[in-house]
Amino acid sequence: MLLALAITALGPGPLMAADSTEVNAATKQVERGANQIGQGNVLEGAGETAKGIGNTVVEGAKYTGQKFGEAGQAAAPAAKTAWDRTKDGAVAFGTSVREFFTSLFE
Repeated sequence: MLLALAITALGPGPLMAADSTEVNAATKQVERGANQIGQGNVLEGAGETAKGIGNTVVEGAKYTGQKFGEAGQAAAPAAKTAWDRTKDGAVAFGTSVREFFTSLFE
């Protein structure tokens, strides 16, 4: 919950947005192949469609990787802050417990 709060509070920093241009171009290649098939150019259309599907898979995977990278970058500062706060809280708790027991035996 602390991590979610930290992420919300900090918000995404300046990130380079993933570029979907290549994915869109590959998708258009599939459409062109399908249109060629519809016009009677079955062999050419099938080849273009197959290439387009392959390119769409490759470019889609790259795009997904970029989006995951962006998500990781957005969460990293918040996660570090949350960990620092958790660590500081644990240290403070340990110190207070030690001081409590020390005061009992003085």
